[in-house]
Amino acid sequence: MTTIYQKTKGLQDTTLHYCPGCSHGIVHKLIGEVMEEMGIIDTTIGICPVGCAVFAGNYFACDTIEAAHGRAPAVATAVKRTHPDQPVFTYQGDGDLASIGAAEIIHAAMRGEKFTTFFINNAIYGMTGGQMAPTTLIGQRATTAPGGRTKEQAGEPVQVAEMLSTLKGLVYAERVCVTDIPHLNKAKKAIRKAFEKQMAGEGFTFVEILATCPTNWGMGTAEANKWLMDNLAAYYPLGVIKEV
Repeated sequence: MTTIYQKTKGLQDTTLHYCPGCSHGIVHKLIGEVMEEMGIIDTTIGICPVGCAVFAGNYFACDTIEAAHGRAPAVATAVKRTHPDQPVFTYQGDGDLASIGAAEIIHAAMRGEKFTTFFINNAIYGMTGGQMAPTTLIGQRATTAPGGRTKEQAGEPVQVAEMLSTLKGLVYAERVCVTDIPHLNKAKKAIRKAFEKQMAGEGFTFVEILATCPTNWGMGTAEANKWLMDNLAAYYPLGVIKEV
């Protein structure tokens, strides 16, 4: 019998808690596959803060540490500096990273800390009730913006990858999505490249993954994928933002 597909050893045999259509499970799978293919499951340390990934330690087969909301880059800095030969990554959502954790991610990139951040951007607070995030699009509705985000009240959505790319300590930033197989394959390549450049000691690496949140967007899975490509990817263009 020919094996067509086998679950990655980078994930534990645990049922995910994510909503149907959520992108987090797919991204977890890709990170797990890359760790397995690179042979780094036993040495990798993941930092997962409060948010949609709060239970990620139950899913990844590598060692993980749970950080306070927004503080994953600070924890990862300490972990990487004390374990310089081990792969270290943070796994953060847009509310966590771009709002309460903005200072931590900016200064980690500025210092060129040698860990990798996987930034899940679904343009909304997914776990805590669908509030407006720094990445919520103009006109997009949220529980704290029932009429849609306005520039006058909340300013323009922040393009995190572009912002961090102005800092010399960041050596690689790419924005990807996981809406279909071709984009999924590109996302996996970006995840691997980020790990490789980290382990080569080049500096801070950053992969932004545009993600769906059908529950808080009020959409079905297919509709959410289309909305992502038509709207999120239009404001947050896919591709390599910076590579040194």
